[in-house]
Amino acid sequence: MKKPITLGDILAARKRIAGHVIHTPLRPSQSLSDHVGTPVWIKCEHQQYTGSFKLRGAANAVLNLTDDQKAKGVVGVSTGNYGRALANAARNAGVRAVICMSELVPKNKVEGIRAQGAEICISGKSQDEAQKEVDRLVNDDGMTMLPPFDHADIIAGQGTLGVEVLEQLPDAETLLVPLSGGGLLAGVALAAKSINPAIRVVGISMERGCAMIESLQAGKPTSVREWPSLADSLGGGIGENNQYTFDMCADLTDDFVLVNEAQIADGIRAAYVDDQQVIEGAAAVGIAALRARLIDNPGRTVVLSTGCNIDMGLHRRIIGGEDVDLAKEAEQDSPTSEGA
Repeated sequence: MKKPITLGDILAARKRIAGHVIHTPLRPSQSLSDHVGTPVWIKCEHQQYTGSFKLRGAANAVLNLTDDQKAKGVVGVSTGNYGRALANAARNAGVRAVICMSELVPKNKVEGIRAQGAEICISGKSQDEAQKEVDRLVNDDGMTMLPPFDHADIIAGQGTLGVEVLEQLPDAETLLVPLSGGGLLAGVALAAKSINPAIRVVGISMERGCAMIESLQAGKPTSVREWPSLADSLGGGIGENNQYTFDMCADLTDDFVLVNEAQIADGIRAAYVDDQQVIEGAAAVGIAALRARLIDNPGRTVVLSTGCNIDMGLHRRIIGGEDVDLAKEAEQDSPTSEGA
């Protein structure tokens, strides 16, 4: 039987990873505040080491391994940011790391992981297909699998972000949290609601294949088709045998919101033009939701900006006002498409 995750686990994780992560700034956004008519702050977790919040969970999980597990190495599946974080945490601990990814992961994120010293394995066209190679390495080499979200140590590590936000802004009323597999949302919601049960937590994802929201609507973990998206870090399934995040997201989240590709691009553009921040699509979904007025009565709001690992060529196109549709571009680049 799984052990429930508690605020105590999150506080222990915070102590464990101290010195391995940075205390990221909470910046007021005058432009967003003016737009929605209520004070808005941006939690700049995109300034974290490795460029995303994922380092919190990865560092906590790696530091909590046994000596035998460290000797055999760790393996994980990733859409990019988690792989970079796990590679970094493993390198700092002197542990072998293998990161498995699908063909949809952008090249800049693959190279970012390689630069952290991890071994790379590209397999299949979805995160679920890449997971099969992870399973093989666990069975054949005895490596320890550290999944990107559905793991107690990962969730506790991500929850440290919620504690940090409420230390910086104790009277926050609404937290806007990017949602993929749910490790961040589960951890942040648990931390925030343990400290302030009245706080509102909203999970935000992209329209193109959010597995968690579709699973919650279906009442069970559900597979979805993965499409190229500006919010590529939010892709992937939640696992048929989900142990933690499905239930935690259902129990602890007050609302869920989906944003489309044009709204995500607008969020990236606004972060750069109005707040001088370079962020990736997954980090922009909270800004996108506010600018599209999809959050009713937000009150004093904190937007979690979770990553900066965007291809800079793509970023320049978006900032320049180009209408970017990655799904159409992928179809045109395919040798089986009519344009080939």
